[in-house]
Amino acid sequence: MLSSHLAKKIVSDVRRLIHEDIIIVDTNGIIMASTDTTRIGQFHEGAFLVCQEKKKRIITKQDEGVLKGVKAGVNLPIFFHGDVIGVIGITGDPTNVSPYGELLKKMTELLIQENYYTEQLQLEARALETFVFEWLQTREWSPSFFERAQLFHIDLTAKRRVVIASLNDKERTISIEMWKFTQTVWDDKRDIIVRWGNDRLLFLQTDDDKERTIAKIKTLQRSFLEKYDVSFHVGCGKMTDAKYVYESYKQAERALHVAKQTEEIVFDEDLRLDMCLEDISLSTKRELIRRTIEPLMNDEELLHTLRTFFAHNLSLKQTAEALHIHINTLHYRLKKIQEYTNLNVRHLEHVITLYLAIRFLDETTKK
Repeated sequence: MLSSHLAKKIVSDVRRLIHEDIIIVDTNGIIMASTDTTRIGQFHEGAFLVCQEKKKRIITKQDEGVLKGVKAGVNLPIFFHGDVIGVIGITGDPTNVSPYGELLKKMTELLIQENYYTEQLQLEARALETFVFEWLQTREWSPSFFERAQLFHIDLTAKRRVVIASLNDKERTISIEMWKFTQTVWDDKRDIIVRWGNDRLLFLQTDDDKERTIAKIKTLQRSFLEKYDVSFHVGCGKMTDAKYVYESYKQAERALHVAKQTEEIVFDEDLRLDMCLEDISLSTKRELIRRTIEPLMNDEELLHTLRTFFAHNLSLKQTAEALHIHINTLHYRLKKIQEYTNLNVRHLEHVITLYLAIRFLDETTKK
């Protein structure tokens, strides 16, 4: 319960309140942490007696010559769930340091309770994540799987939609606090929310209303931006029977990949061309780039012209206006693109090929 790491943290936090030396001692009387690091590991007879008697003990100058390893000050028992789990000691004139005693004792006990609560949440989060991982991997449910579902109060008869939210800042991770905050904002006890890796949240959602789902996701995005100054991309799979959530998970992964490019909330059911493109291997995409627009790679002006042309739905007039050039200049550039690539933007198959090449180029460059 009172680990060496936690004891050192408590000493560090408590030291901010007073300047006297502080020690944390375990129930065997061994100093676990101290502002005077030379005392760590020594036996403290006064603290050992405090653990036995379960009450505060004043250490006087006279006691220094009688009790082993002590210095004048005050020692107080640390309680957790009614049991003594250690001692906090303050070195100094007992008259001067005693007034701090109860305050530091209460602060220490609160820190221990907070740490215990965080550890329990960590265990709960890991257990739930493990269960969901098995859910997505297992095709046949065992009796123990059903038992654990009951322990988590999970309804395996409800249809589910997998939603994956991925932080757009790879330097940030989903903390236990973020996980609890998400549950509060999402506020649907029927849904399952787990931390999924370092930078993702995975939802097993029961509400099949698409508009309500979008509204909840946007609320969550705003809340994260306000509280943590971070946003995330979101991909959503289709509603499916609980037995087949792995299919919805694959769909959510595909939708998330598109969402990272479009900066929108993406539902797999809305994907058309993107659904096909997701199945094209990276090596094939690179090969298409090599066979088409590789001669343009060192000409950013022509690449930008192509991107603008596609962004304005092949409209010559709108493209020229967006580029702030004369339409004859645009015709000249498109002719140069044709000379470099042997692809004519007036030919349907050629323009589709160029569009895919530009799209794959931008996609692979981001990666």
